[in-house]
Amino acid sequence: MIQSMTGFGRAVLILPQKKITVDVKSLNSKQLDVSIRIPSAYKEKELSIRSFLSSSLRRGKIELSVFVENIGTESKYIINKDLVEVYIKSLQEFGDNMVPHGELLAIAMKLPDAMKLEREEIEKEEWDAVMKTIGEAVEALIDYRKAEGLSLEKDLKMQIQAIDSLHDQVPKYEQERIRTIKERISTKLNDVLESVDFDRDRLEQEMIYFIEKLDVSEEKVRLKNHCAYFIETINSEDSNGKKLGFISQELGREINTMGSKANHSEIQKLVVQMKDSLEKIKEQVLNVL
Repeated sequence: MIQSMTGFGRAVLILPQKKITVDVKSLNSKQLDVSIRIPSAYKEKELSIRSFLSSSLRRGKIELSVFVENIGTESKYIINKDLVEVYIKSLQEFGDNMVPHGELLAIAMKLPDAMKLEREEIEKEEWDAVMKTIGEAVEALIDYRKAEGLSLEKDLKMQIQAIDSLHDQVPKYEQERIRTIKERISTKLNDVLESVDFDRDRLEQEMIYFIEKLDVSEEKVRLKNHCAYFIETINSEDSNGKKLGFISQELGREINTMGSKANHSEIQKLVVQMKDSLEKIKEQVLNVL
């Protein structure tokens, strides 16, 4: 079962004095890229969070945010006295000591960082609850990825089946293709042989080499096998976008070679349609975990 690399998860924790909201977002990325935004009180736990995300989500651009809202009656904020005194002194200098101290204090208290959060130790019970909430948000993200993966799986299978179906139409044009090539070669040879001396053995060798270059039998077999392997990989238990990307490259190689060897307008049309489906596959595979 494949999973999408994009997704979103949210979980909320209500404690006696605070409400904690955890959001986890995932976007496309070739590797794992983790970005964490947490309150300063939890900074010492950042490595633990990063390790947990790395083991749980494997790949993608991951953004985790933890928001803390104070809902209790006790305020954790205190006046940043040193900074407020600096603000007042600067205002006095600017106002030439003409403004009353009470008004200066009121202005200073509205300036940035005049209030600061009192440093508090995080108890083990609270941290365990926060980590559990982070785990719930990650699980919600994974569920989102799985749901998106079902849509991706349906589309990828449809496109790979389209390539397989187009491939199966190639044989009905091959007799006509071979006949056309033979007629073209015969006409050219007759024109040349009437006026030029040649080494017949060398000519036969060159003709065999030329005909082998036009044969698409191996490409057809490999293309069929790659289509089957692509479906097998999609149906496996693990989501493996990188492997699907590699198989897509091999599909493109066989389709391109078949197109270059075709020498037949109808087969060329089939090849163009295969390429169209393959481009859609490549775009979708970029979003597979």
